[in-house]
Amino acid sequence: MPEYAGRLGPVGRVAILVSRYNELVTNRLLEGARHCCRDARIADRHIDVLWVSGAFELPVLAEEAARSGQYACLVALGAVVRGDTPHFEFVAGEATRGLGAVARTHVLPVGFGLLTVDTMEQALDRAGGSAGNKGYEAAEAAITAADALARIRRTDAPA
Repeated sequence: MPEYAGRLGPVGRVAILVSRYNELVTNRLLEGARHCCRDARIADRHIDVLWVSGAFELPVLAEEAARSGQYACLVALGAVVRGDTPHFEFVAGEATRGLGAVARTHVLPVGFGLLTVDTMEQALDRAGGSAGNKGYEAAEAAITAADALARIRRTDAPA
């Protein structure tokens, strides 16, 4: 029985979608995602960074990037910090649903690097602080999934 496991390596073009809102956090997530791409030996010329205003806009940009057919995978990065109103739930929920829909509709890995946290301190911890860098982890998930998909789609023996 064949087993398919994606590896961290060059997979083709990668789009990294980044929210400008909470840019102190998202810039650090972007650094982590770029670091992962370097570890995967993906050349800078094969990485596009696409900026949006906030997390709510990530799905529409992801949809267009997926529709273009240019990318082996997408990495979505953002940070939604809970406040005193229900706004957090609406933004986080719709962004999550939208990104999932893009992945399923286009059968395209979308690394989920959207932080949903209670405090800015928690966000910074997850953007290169004590909890690691979720931007790196999102890129790693997307790249290894893209590699696994490529292996499944090939007719040669799995590795």
